[in-house]
Amino acid sequence: MRTSLLACAAAALAITPVTFPATAHAKASSSMETVSRDLARQIKREASGRIEDFYAQRSWQPLWIQNDTLSPAASEFLGLIDTADADGLDARDYDPDDLRELIARARSGEPKALARAEVRLSREFAHYVRDTRQPRMGIRYLDPELEPRSLKEDEVLSRAALAGSFPDYVTQMGWMSPFYGAVRQEIRRYRADLSDGAPITIPAGPVLRQGMSGERVQLLRQRLGVEPGDQFDLALSAALARFQQQHGIAADSVVGPRTLAVLNGGRNYLPVLRLNLERARLLPDSWTRHVVVNTAGAQLFYYGNGQQEGAMKVVVGKSGSPTPPMAGMIRYATLNPYWNVPVEIVQQSLAPRILKGESLGSMGYEALSDWTRDAHVIDPKTVDWKAVAAGKVELRVRQLPGGSNAMGDVKFTFPNDDGIYLHDTPSRQLFDEDARQFSHGCIRLEDAPRLGEWFFGRPLQRKSGDPEQYLALPDPVPVFITYLTAVPNGDSIAYLDDVYKQDSVQLAQFAAR
Repeated sequence: MRTSLLACAAAALAITPVTFPATAHAKASSSMETVSRDLARQIKREASGRIEDFYAQRSWQPLWIQNDTLSPAASEFLGLIDTADADGLDARDYDPDDLRELIARARSGEPKALARAEVRLSREFAHYVRDTRQPRMGIRYLDPELEPRSLKEDEVLSRAALAGSFPDYVTQMGWMSPFYGAVRQEIRRYRADLSDGAPITIPAGPVLRQGMSGERVQLLRQRLGVEPGDQFDLALSAALARFQQQHGIAADSVVGPRTLAVLNGGRNYLPVLRLNLERARLLPDSWTRHVVVNTAGAQLFYYGNGQQEGAMKVVVGKSGSPTPPMAGMIRYATLNPYWNVPVEIVQQSLAPRILKGESLGSMGYEALSDWTRDAHVIDPKTVDWKAVAAGKVELRVRQLPGGSNAMGDVKFTFPNDDGIYLHDTPSRQLFDEDARQFSHGCIRLEDAPRLGEWFFGRPLQRKSGDPEQYLALPDPVPVFITYLTAVPNGDSIAYLDDVYKQDSVQLAQFAAR
């Protein structure tokens, strides 16, 4: 795997001391340097344990203080603590009242007060980060290095110090997946709406659409936060379309029965948001180079360097053969791959065609002796195709490489017992569909060459026409297959259809607890 940020933290944190030019204000500059030296000495006295290890690595330079005053990161962190219930945490565990008092004293600029606030902020921050990263639900980890572990205080702080802007890192919860921060914010907004007096109810009546007016339109404008009035104008039409899109309704800007039911609170989305928060809690931060496949939305995202570096559509498993949630390490690519045909396709599609007179070879397939690595090609004439078609014999068949191969030109492998891959595909028309749950479980890529170039840092090229050309990734990349039905959509959240019915099952499990 690429050298981790934590592994290089010590080198990256070798901070060069600030120096000031010799000018007419040399006396003032000298005073500033003295305060900085005093602050470093006070931090050294206050720090202990792994917090001390962190500050020692950076020559006792502060994380929360800029120009001898607390940076905006301190107040941003207090805001996170005050709303820790959105994380399912108790704000009292981080003693916000005591932190406020320390921050107030630090406003004096006195080095001892600054140092006490600095070290206490770091300690509570490390505590909070570890708590927010603690998983509360499971996923199948295929590789031991992906199993969650509790970070040490100095690890949390070293990683945070690598961010270009520490205040932004705190504000954006940079230690969490971007999905987590968006869902958390929506939980806060949703709860505020629920507590903001009596809900606005739009009475039943004729379908509402652009060009209409009246009291129901006035209430609709109020419900959607549009400027007061009683006209169904373009502004209201756009706001309604956004609302419909967010709630999984066809965005036609028309208030029919379904839209009216949702507008009037026909569904409580808070449990769904909390469930998706727990799913997002399992994902890495954007500083970790990784891939996320969201099967609910049939989308793939890849991250690194603190940002989303790309996205594409995918085709995932249909409801009868859903792509399972899991996390594994993508370790190699296979160019010119075979496709091992699922047994049910061999039974239901290939065997009947052969019984009607077609040949396996002319269709671009070959039969193998078994499912082991040492399997050899066998003569299809020796196969009891009637038994295969009846489901009495499970035959291994693979499709030869070529233009019609279901794997396309390349597949990316993270070893698993389910036979799930990320792979190219010749079937491009399915990417035009809004719902793309069509496969038998594997993940078809809209743009496999682009993802391959991101993995390897260069375009992938076959050396010959030989099948199964293996290329090991220079640094294995984690892939997280998840199921998010509440996802970022601009400044708000879009609610996706529960295509695999996992929301209903898991919400029932949570309710039983």
